Amino acid sequence: MDLQKQTAAPATELRASDADRDRIADILRDALAEGRLSAEEHAERVEGVLNAKTVGELEVFIQDLPAAHQGRTAPAYTSAPNRPAAGAIPPEADENVVAVFSSAMRKGRWRAGRRLHAYAVFGSVEIDLSEAIFEYQQVVIKAVSVFGDVQIRVPENVSLRGTGGGVLGNFEVAPLDSSESDAPVVYVDGWAILGNVEARPKRGKLVADILDRVQRKVDRGLRKHL
Repeated sequence: MDLQKQTAAPATELRASDADRDRIADILRDALAEGRLSAEEHAERVEGVLNAKTVGELEVFIQDLPAAHQGRTAPAYTSAPNRPAAGAIPPEADENVVAVFSSAMRKGRWRAGRRLHAYAVFGSVEIDLSEAIFEYQQVVIKAVSVFGDVQIRVPENVSLRGTGGGVLGNFEVAPLDSSESDAPVVYVDGWAILGNVEARPKRGKLVADILDRVQRKVDRGLRKHL
């Protein structure tokens, strides 16, 4: 009996998953915030995303947005450990971001230390690492929200891990694996008590200096042995 060869379907013809829809929705949300889409356009495209059946149908809604043209290919993901290496992160914070009946943020071009503590008590804290300079491969963010909100955003090409929970609140960390073995790993530890702690990637934002840091590490190693 002759066996018929089966050809794998192109990626664009694959059935879309909830994760695929979430990725496109995140890109559209950021485009709305950046003023690239009007509220009406955003609503129309989100409705289309919810009704899309395949990955190709989803991609149509972001083809005119920068995040769709980053030149990313499907990477062989490198799994990061769920916890930082023992003794790698000091118990003392390099920086504290506190909001009590107020708001506080850390964003833009800033140097991320090894440990950052964020406390939101009847307030809101925003930690945006999408343009930060990572001087260490492992970064721990301790986030505590009491009747407050802590929002953490990371670039797409880092790894993200979370450990914590909520007490009548929401603790949500979207795990992320980088394709670069030397990429930073951000660990979010914390609790949401009648509040919210959320960490997720910021679509379209990448750490551009990963390869530069790897090369500097190699150069230092060579000089050490000369």
